[in-house]
Amino acid sequence: MKTTYLFSTSMYSTFCLSVFHVKDSGHLSIRTSNSTSTHHTAFLLTGVPGLEDFQIWISIPFSFMYLLAVIGNGLVMAVVAWDRNLHEPMYLFLAMLALNDVLLSTVIVPRMLLIFWQGPFLSTFPACLTQMFFVHALFLSESAVLLAMAFDRYVAICVPLRYATLLMGSFISKVGLALVARSVAVVTPGVLLILRLHFCRSNIIHHTYCENMGIAKLACNSYALNSIYGLTAALLTTGLDFVLITLSYWLILRTVFQLPSKEARTKAFGTCGAHICVILIFYTLAFFSFFTHRFGNHVPSHVLILLANLYLLVPPTMNPIVYGVKTKEIRMRVLGLCSQAK
Repeated sequence: MKTTYLFSTSMYSTFCLSVFHVKDSGHLSIRTSNSTSTHHTAFLLTGVPGLEDFQIWISIPFSFMYLLAVIGNGLVMAVVAWDRNLHEPMYLFLAMLALNDVLLSTVIVPRMLLIFWQGPFLSTFPACLTQMFFVHALFLSESAVLLAMAFDRYVAICVPLRYATLLMGSFISKVGLALVARSVAVVTPGVLLILRLHFCRSNIIHHTYCENMGIAKLACNSYALNSIYGLTAALLTTGLDFVLITLSYWLILRTVFQLPSKEARTKAFGTCGAHICVILIFYTLAFFSFFTHRFGNHVPSHVLILLANLYLLVPPTMNPIVYGVKTKEIRMRVLGLCSQAK
């Protein structure tokens, strides 16, 4: 049975008609009439290419991970807000990370699950750009929060006498404003570069969410500037964050190994252990997905799409688990909050 989707688009007083056909096999093909510069009013997100018949099963682990992310991070935020003893920089940054994780997973997972359950999802052009903006902005803010947490540990271990002076309440609020401002400043030009493109061919995006290069590659005119800006922005933000975090922990480890007491060294490692685990999970998945997309020419497309989802969903799922296991204060407060709820 065939279903027809009709999109009318216009730009510079021209238009083109795109007719989509869903074949019996479940794959999508497109026939587009000849036209000049146009701009699609909608994009069709198809999910994971080549795995359409298995998407209902793929949705099960993704649903479970999303529930864990929302519940786990929600508990972390509730515990930090509820217990005034945890209103310290380390735990306030942790609450920021939990809030960012809930927002990031919520931006991508509900729509992804709709695609897995109901088939291709029709997203308007403004809605697609909005999702793209928040996906990239929240990813950048996650990296910035991890950098702030590394700085917090550096000051606490390497220059503890200045900790109370440097990391006051006003500093935490300034960090929060700075990471939001940085994300907006970096991602907005990427959105504006998308707006300059003309789309007159396919408006099918073989993905579960709208992202920068996924949209740009559908353009009729050159998207080289989009690619260059995206790569440069990634290196100067996430890449630089990683370098600074690595430098912070090199200085921390050097200081820890110089401590005279074994008990002090153990305590310092325990304080940093959870953060190191979270950093490894986040950046390992992010860099692996990033380089695989750009240099893994022989990697199947369904593997690339699954990686693009996992590097955004695994950290929000694992972060509250890691902090719950590694951080005694969080673990005890969560247990106390759950016992009060009973």
